[in-house]
Amino acid sequence: MRALGPGSIASVLKLALDVVHILLIAIAVILAMALLAGLVVPVSNLTVTVDDDTGARVLPLTRVLIVSVLGFLVAYFGVFILIVRRLRRIVATVQVGDPFEPRNAQRLRQVGGLLAVASLGQYLLRLIGAHFLPNAVTRQDLSDLMTPGFAVLAIFVLAEVFREGARLRTEAELTI
Repeated sequence: MRALGPGSIASVLKLALDVVHILLIAIAVILAMALLAGLVVPVSNLTVTVDDDTGARVLPLTRVLIVSVLGFLVAYFGVFILIVRRLRRIVATVQVGDPFEPRNAQRLRQVGGLLAVASLGQYLLRLIGAHFLPNAVTRQDLSDLMTPGFAVLAIFVLAEVFREGARLRTEAELTI
């Protein structure tokens, strides 16, 4: 199977990204509706049981906690919708056999930036969770940012490769 062009691996990847995009939007809409419900539905006597090394603890489930967690999840899924949207556009150019389209470098830089935002957001949320629920949420340290950090750097390097490829293609077109 070919990597580029119609009927290629890129076509299969585009279809997979289309399905993921629709699923992410559906999840984000459901979470947004739950967030709105959390703002208006009365909350009283709701609890959550946290089981840790010291035993089970029953903690109150407040409106602030519910709205905060749902708000974070809506934002988190929103960032991934934006990432997948840009990846779909990149793969669409690969699918038609034009991977070095100049906008692909910009799209890859945007993906890297969005992935950095999502990674930092998740890191901060877990850091806050570990502070308030020390035995229920795993404590984070800076080493937990290494893998996403390397991924972001790799995406930025790949963006520069695409930028250089687009420049060389433009240069070649002017020569002919």
